[in-house]
Amino acid sequence: MSTATITGMATITTEGDAALYRLLAWTSPAYPVGAYTYSHGLEAAVEEGAVKDRAGLVAYVQAALGRGAGAVDGPLLAAAWRAAEADDEAALDEVAELASAWRGTAETALESGAQGAAFASVTAAAWPEPRFAALVARHPRRLVHPVAFGAAAAWNGIPLRSALFSWLGAFAANLVSAGVRLVPLGQTDGQVATATLMPAVQAATEAALAADLDEIGTSAPMLDLFSMRHETQYTRLFRS
Repeated sequence: MSTATITGMATITTEGDAALYRLLAWTSPAYPVGAYTYSHGLEAAVEEGAVKDRAGLVAYVQAALGRGAGAVDGPLLAAAWRAAEADDEAALDEVAELASAWRGTAETALESGAQGAAFASVTAAAWPEPRFAALVARHPRRLVHPVAFGAAAAWNGIPLRSALFSWLGAFAANLVSAGVRLVPLGQTDGQVATATLMPAVQAATEAALAADLDEIGTSAPMLDLFSMRHETQYTRLFRS
């Protein structure tokens, strides 16, 4: 094998490592987007007895992934990635504006918008990229998390499917973490729930890859009702 070939393979591997490193960092619980402060209405569901064990928690997260926020956030992330990868500024701005309006309750709007703003701020500072900086400047504090993540992923060499699967997996893991604290459950139960949810994350990923933005929507009204009830819940640990 020639030196040139070896060098070329090493370059590809290094670039792949860099993209994977970014992806792992951005979906880590340590990435300061404040995800741990949100329960996506789960706190109200636990308070009302709708979620009281591991099976109930898994069902709640499955609904959020397949029929709730995951059913719109996944396609929005994919659309943002594709527009960014094509350097289609107009299409990306259109996705960003659509996504900023796509929430059923005040708290879920806060959840996605605040995390998006935090992700945009931290990522622009720690992983500077001129096109991402320009996107953030065009949509000050209006970039929702999946759109900011999708655009950043495209411009940092992260493949679309990997970005989608990881973001949806992190969304599910955050809800499981909230459930472990709220129900409460043991840490082993939490990990069993996370493992059980892998097929739901895979299904949400495939659905997002095939989705048409003109046809996306949610069909989990109880999740919205729990979110609205959480707004007036007397004792709360979470912001949503």
